Parts: sequence; C-alpha cells; structure tokens
Amino acid sequence: MGMKKLLSVCMLAACLNGSVALAADNYKVGSTPTGMPFTYLDAKSGKIAGVMVDVIDAVSKKAGFTYEISPMVFSALIGSLQSKRIDIISAAMIKTDERAKVIDYTNTIFSYGEGLVVPESDKTEYTSLDQLKGKAVGIQIGTAYIAPAQQAGITDVKLYDASTDMMRDLEKGRVQAVLVDQPIAAAYLSNNMFKNVRLVESYKPVVVRDLGLITRKGETDLQQKLNTAIDALKADGTVAAILKKWKLEK
Repeated sequence: MGMKKLLSVCMLAACLNGSVALAADNYKVGSTPTGMPFTYLDAKSGKIAGVMVDVIDAVSKKAGFTYEISPMVFSALIGSLQSKRIDIISAAMIKTDERAKVIDYTNTIFSYGEGLVVPESDKTEYTSLDQLKGKAVGIQIGTAYIAPAQQAGITDVKLYDASTDMMRDLEKGRVQAVLVDQPIAAAYLSNNMFKNVRLVESYKPVVVRDLGLITRKGETDLQQKLNTAIDALKADGTVAAILKKWKLEK
C-alpha cells in the first residue's frame, strides 16, 4: 500500500473513530413531566425542569458529555432504558431490591419515602398503612408503594400513570387517599396546585430508599463516569446547592 493511500486510510479511520466517540458522548435521558420538585414540565419554558434535571446537567458538565431529555410517563422509563430508546434515567425513581435486579443505580443523590395525602376534611392522624383499609387509595403505576399497600390489606388500590391525575381525583373525591413521594406531595401543596387536601404529618413512611441516576444493567464504564462526577459534585457542594434550591435540604 502506498504512503498516500495509507495516510488516507488512517485519516478516514480517525474520523470514523472520532464520530463514534462523539456519538457515544451524547446520551438520551429519560425523565417525566410530572413529579415536582424532581422533574416536571415548566410551563414558561415548555421544558422538563427540577432537581434531577439540574443534577444530570451538572453531572454532564463535570463528566464532559452532552445529553437530551426524552419526556415520558413514569411507567415507561425502565422499558425505554432496557430497549435502548434512552441511556440514562434521571427521575424520581428510588432504589428497590426488585428494580436493582434489572437496572443499575449510581451513588446516592437523595433519600426519601412515601407521603400520605388525604382530604382536609379527614382529620385522622394516620401513622401506618393498615389504617387505610376499606378506603380507595390512589398510587402511581411503577412506584414502590403498591406492594406495601396491598400487603397492609388495602384492597381498593387505584393505579394512575401520573401523580397529578391521582391528586386531582383526590380533590374530586374519587379516591380517599393517595400515596405519593413525600417531597413531591409537599411541593404540590406548597405551590397550591391542589385544594382542600393535606399531607399527613403524623404518617410514617414504609418505603424509604435512595435516589440516584440509573443506567442499563452492567454498563460499568458509564456508571463509573457518572459516579466520579456525582462524588465530585457532592464534595464541592454542588449537589447540596441543588437540593437547597428545590427546598430539599436534610
């Protein structure tokens, strides 16, 4: 092979390798339009915003990759990740033993459990799930709260694609209680999104788990990249600042 031809082949290979590297450094990130303060559709910008958007944005800058948000319902996130329609989940999906069998979590960003929301007219100071027996209880599809509710003897569990839908049904009296991520419930109520309902302060969550970014099972290189960035952002105070911005300080 002549020198000129060899150089041409090498240059072409370099260009192709560069293109592959560039493509590999851009990730599709699955997120949900409901789930304030973690993720929600910002009416002003028309884009997904929230804690987990700020987190993936900071992580991408620290790790040196670009990303694009793919909005979808919560129940579609894991399936979309496994089918490679997205590469990372950045949403309010806490770690459970069942989920950890099929997806991998990064180091922890925040930890929380479920909150109980009931009509304001219901003055009961609930402390446990078994006190909800006989009531219609709304729970979002795909969350970690369905099995504990059923195990507590709640037989009338109504499932919803979005937490906002079940909160709306609670307002209208179609369900008598909802189980939703505690920080999400608090954000909904502090922003006056729903009327005549209250977050039960006496209730003790059954499911308290860690929240992190999520990748496909076994993607160790991506996990390492994300974890290195997360650890650095924890150390320099960026994660704490994001949590404070969204009123999630511990």
